[in-house]
Amino acid sequence: MYTRRQFLASTAAAAAGLGLAACRDSAQAGASQDAPAKARAADVRPPGPLNTRLIPRTQERIPVIGMGTSGSFEVGASAAEQDPLREVLKRFFAAGASVIDTAPTYGTAEDVLGPLLAEQDLRPKAWLATKLSGVTGREEGLAQFNDSLRRLRTDKVELLQVHNLGDLKTQLALARELKQQGKVRYVGVTHYVERAQDELADIVQAEKPDFLQINYSVVSRGAEKRVLPLAQELGVGVMINRAFEDGRLFVQVKDKPLPGWAAEAGITSWAQAFLKFALSHPAVTVVIPATGKPERQSDNLRAGVGPDLDQPQRQSLIAQFA
Repeated sequence: MYTRRQFLASTAAAAAGLGLAACRDSAQAGASQDAPAKARAADVRPPGPLNTRLIPRTQERIPVIGMGTSGSFEVGASAAEQDPLREVLKRFFAAGASVIDTAPTYGTAEDVLGPLLAEQDLRPKAWLATKLSGVTGREEGLAQFNDSLRRLRTDKVELLQVHNLGDLKTQLALARELKQQGKVRYVGVTHYVERAQDELADIVQAEKPDFLQINYSVVSRGAEKRVLPLAQELGVGVMINRAFEDGRLFVQVKDKPLPGWAAEAGITSWAQAFLKFALSHPAVTVVIPATGKPERQSDNLRAGVGPDLDQPQRQSLIAQFA
């Protein structure tokens, strides 16, 4: 499975006639940006304010580009590993972004994210989402949540999600209890594969959570059938994961030029095209690409500026993968 870092390594190797070993990157980070994006590496901020969207239940506005932490923040304590993440966060917040999604089961992600936010006094600017993940029973769930607060160096989070629908009834009840206590602002449910989307839709219809998180991309559009229309109907916020298909989309467009309409849509890289595709569905609230590379963070953020894709542009992208 190619990742963003692997794609960059293989492209550089081909140019130099060398054989480079593939490297691991975040499952949501995607592949390397194209040449125009690399030429703009010094441009830390997007060319304008990030678009925002309303959370249906409260009418609170959040920026449309967020950030995941799976893989990208699962690093050690050395400066070599953490300094790039400091810059990733610096660029993220400088652009006006705020939504960060993590989980206690993402290795060291919470342990790394919490102190990095604290040292730069960024917690007040962050809209933090974490999860109840891989636990059974109320006491296990509560213990995990309290541990997440400790690791994240905070006393509350904006969103608490039941991860992959695990122990759903018990954990969703706990999340709602924590919301009543003021330790959680919103409650949600998540999954990451299309085969779970019918079950997710049934749960959303029955439970009406504040948020759902699901995979959606130009080649994985199953959420369009039930999940996204249902979210619109019921007023459920939508967070999108895997918009890059774990980097596989970049492999498929390797050496291909951007569509002719890209410039009019403000798109200068394939990463922006893929993120804008996800954001162009009216049910979507925020997309959360993960990266540990500052230049990729800057490029991802540019997808949050300018117009959404119109229907012909969406169909043009879909046709590239038909």
